[in-house]
Amino acid sequence: MGVSNTIITIIAVLIGLGAGALVGFYLKKIVNRRRLQEAHEDAELLKSEALEHKRAIIIEAKEESFRIRTATESEQREQRSEIKESERRLSKREEQLDRRNHNLEIRENTWHEKEKELDLARNEVDEVLNKQLELLENLSGISSQDAENLLLEKASEEIQHEVTRRYRDYEGRIREEAEEKARGIIGQAIHRLSSDVVSEMTTASVSLPSDDMKGRLIGREGRNIRAIENATGVDLIIDDTPEQVTVSCFDPVRREIAKIAISKLIADGRIHPARIEDIVSKSEKEIWTNIWKSGEDAVFETGVRGLHPEIVKLLGKLKYRYSYGENVLLHSMEVGNLAAMIASELGANVKTAKTGGLLHDLGKALSHEVEGSHAKIGADIAAKYKISKEICDCISDHHDDQPRSVEGFIVAAADAISAARPGARSDTVEHYIERIEALEEVATGFDGVEKCYAIQAGREIRVLVKPDNVDDLMASDLARRIANKIEETLVYPGEIKVTVIRESRSTELAK
Repeated sequence: MGVSNTIITIIAVLIGLGAGALVGFYLKKIVNRRRLQEAHEDAELLKSEALEHKRAIIIEAKEESFRIRTATESEQREQRSEIKESERRLSKREEQLDRRNHNLEIRENTWHEKEKELDLARNEVDEVLNKQLELLENLSGISSQDAENLLLEKASEEIQHEVTRRYRDYEGRIREEAEEKARGIIGQAIHRLSSDVVSEMTTASVSLPSDDMKGRLIGREGRNIRAIENATGVDLIIDDTPEQVTVSCFDPVRREIAKIAISKLIADGRIHPARIEDIVSKSEKEIWTNIWKSGEDAVFETGVRGLHPEIVKLLGKLKYRYSYGENVLLHSMEVGNLAAMIASELGANVKTAKTGGLLHDLGKALSHEVEGSHAKIGADIAAKYKISKEICDCISDHHDDQPRSVEGFIVAAADAISAARPGARSDTVEHYIERIEALEEVATGFDGVEKCYAIQAGREIRVLVKPDNVDDLMASDLARRIANKIEETLVYPGEIKVTVIRESRSTELAK
């Protein structure tokens, strides 16, 4: 009984499951059919919207096509109108050109006719001239070629005379203008620079309080004087000159050290080899301190910056160097300031001119130690310590006739101005006489010179010429040739004025 109930229950469950499945199948079919219908409706809606959008696009495209076509037609009409206008202008221009060509042809024909008439007239004139020339030759007795040569010779003389006269006038005018401008620039520079002229000579001598001190300075068997000479590197000359000892040495620094050491020994009174060595050592330190300070003062006063310490030291050594009685350091400072002022007036490089002027005699600090001119030595030293090439050229060229730069000319001019100032340099009488004689000898070497006189300490030379051999125009040319000869053969500071004097006298006696 229990087993049959279980079977029935299982069958009932299976039937229920089959009925549920059947119901689910039909429900699913109904849902799918509804979804399919909805999808079909959506598709129809999208299709209708697409057709509507298509119609709108087609309409818009037709409108755009119509607009473009209208604009194109309008543009074509404008272009056709412009083309017609251009064709009209071209046609009008062609007509004008045709008329112009016609007029030119008429004018050309007229010119040809006139040329023929001119040729006929020219031939007639030539015939008349030939007849007149034959008549003139017969009357004058000379040929046309001879007459032409005479005219050319006369014209050549007149042209030469006129050229010489104009050259003299132009030369005088240019020289006056140049001299006036140069005097203005130099005068202004000198006026702005107010410096003292140092005219003292380097006297290598030491005064002694008494002749007894001379014996103490020599020492027993000359040991003191030998100790001084060995310590300083100088030669002491003790002669019959009372109360004076002369110091001889090519090195101005060692000479100055010896002078100071001897002065201190005399003041101290204790003179023996050990004391001499001590005093010389202290004097040497004092001198080198003064040298460095002098170099720094020179650089500071001139306003030159960026120099190597060794160059500053060499500048300081120039304090003890004299040239023709002129202190070289003060002269270098003066040249630097003058060069800077002249460069500022001429628009040149002021820094280059000032530095070149300050260092132009730098080689004199070593001229007794190194072979060569002081200009070359100074340029080499400056180049060694990285001084610019422009400044080195100013140093090396300050004694040359043709410096390589404007600043070089300025430094050379400033050097000449400083050296030519009254009292700046002293010279021996013998050297002065030799220079004057050489100047007069140059002038008397020209033909037609009768006498020659150098005046104003050789700053001017006056030449008297023979009036029968030299006319006024030749006198002007002679002055120029003498000046050129002086420039080529002589060395002198500043400039020399050449004046040629021609005097003609006529004397008659009334009886």
